[in-house]
Amino acid sequence: MHRSFAVVLGALALALVVLRGGLRGEVAADVLCEGLLAMMIFVGIGAIAGMIADHLLQHTVETQFRARVQWFQQEQQKRDAQNQETDES
Repeated sequence: MHRSFAVVLGALALALVVLRGGLRGEVAADVLCEGLLAMMIFVGIGAIAGMIADHLLQHTVETQFRARVQWFQQEQQKRDAQNQETDES
């Protein structure tokens, strides 16, 4: 996930700098340098944001999975106890 965030933010930053340079009529070499610098900065920001999002998502899914497994085990124990009661009768 962090790679996709990094790529998207980096490409977006580069595109915005190129668009700004084109609208202002700036020199292409200057726009390229500024665009690459913006892209590198936003790739870093996107990678960090992606790692945070990945960690949060993984933690949430794992917590929900563990709760579901615990619920399943409790229900299974209840059924086993009911089956033992009916077998004893």
